[in-house]
Amino acid sequence: MAKLTKKQKEAQAKVDSNKAYSVTEAAALVKEVSTANFDASVDLAVRLNVDPRKANQMVRGVVTLPHGTGKDVKVLALVTPDKEEEAKAAGADFVGLDEYLAKIKSGWTDVDVIITMPAVMGKLGPLGRVLGPRGLMPNPKTGTVTMDIAKAVTDVKAGKIDFKVDKTGIVHAAVGKASFEADKLEGNITELLSTLVKLKPTAAKGVYIKSIYVSSTMSPGIEVDSKSFV
Repeated sequence: MAKLTKKQKEAQAKVDSNKAYSVTEAAALVKEVSTANFDASVDLAVRLNVDPRKANQMVRGVVTLPHGTGKDVKVLALVTPDKEEEAKAAGADFVGLDEYLAKIKSGWTDVDVIITMPAVMGKLGPLGRVLGPRGLMPNPKTGTVTMDIAKAVTDVKAGKIDFKVDKTGIVHAAVGKASFEADKLEGNITELLSTLVKLKPTAAKGVYIKSIYVSSTMSPGIEVDSKSFV
């Protein structure tokens, strides 16, 4: 196991592993213990009391973080020629169709989100092996398959993210950067947690949110009091 650096030891000393912090406290503390020499990502990990193997307990959704993610999201709009100007005007980084389908088929996936139209989805089907494992396959449920291309691009650029519980029952999501002011991190964390609460499956019994941890890149995890989100 790698030895901790002096900064990492100091950061760990500031986090009480026996305490569950309020969102306000955690948002301030995660900034304080971020030791990376770059603008680290701040991530939230929420363990849910669900069985993702059962369709009626799958938790998946979208949320627009009020203060954005702090990340420059690269968007590919796979659209027909009549929608290209709309996509470009909304801020899509890459716009086109057949040429980008060919690039993806060759292994190119240098984007964060792909937005497309219902009529184009048939062409994307054969690329599922490339896009699926990378979480890039457009989906009507997340708003990335739509005729309103401009709104979809604008929403993603503004901080709209989609999330999905993994096979171990945990939802992972980036909620900002260490450079964010604490109140903005708090706002983003609260928005995501509130959305998760609204998505509680009726089949989920007992305590829904088992634990919540917030951390930045290379920082210790900070437990958040989950009782306030029951």
